[in-house]
Amino acid sequence: MSKELAPTRDDYPIFYPISTRWGDNDIYGHINNVVYYSYFDTAANRYLIEQGGLDINDGSVVGYVVNSGCAYHAPLAHPDELEAGVRVDRLGTSSVQYGIAIFRKGASTAAANGHFVHVFVERAKDKSVPIPLNIRSALEKILVSG
Repeated sequence: MSKELAPTRDDYPIFYPISTRWGDNDIYGHINNVVYYSYFDTAANRYLIEQGGLDINDGSVVGYVVNSGCAYHAPLAHPDELEAGVRVDRLGTSSVQYGIAIFRKGASTAAANGHFVHVFVERAKDKSVPIPLNIRSALEKILVSG
C-alpha cells in the first residue's frame, strides 16, 4: 500500500458509482491492480459523454490515454460498492489530466487514487487537436486549482 496520504471526498467535485464484478477479484481475494485503470477510464469517459457531449461512436474528435498512474491505500473486493471521484488537475490546449479516486461507497478516504491523461485527437487524421469547446467547458467546471 502507498505511503502517501489518501485523498478524501472533499478533494473531488463529482462522483460516479462503480459496480464491481466477480472477475475484478484476483487470486488474493481483492480487486486486481489493473482493474482500477478501467475504473478510471470509465469515470473519465462517463463525465466526457454526459457533461461534455463526447460522441465516442461517430465524433470527429476522441480522447487517447497517454499516461496513467495509481496509488493503492486499502484493499477492495467484490461485491464492494464503489464510487469514483473525478476532477481535472491540469487542462492544456489538447490534453487534460484527471485526478480520480476510488472510494468504498460512503467512505470518506479513498482506497486508491491516481491520474489519467487524455490527448484529444482528430479521429480521421490521428493528430492531436485543441480540446473541443463543449468538452473544454465541461472540464473547466471540475478543474481544481493547486
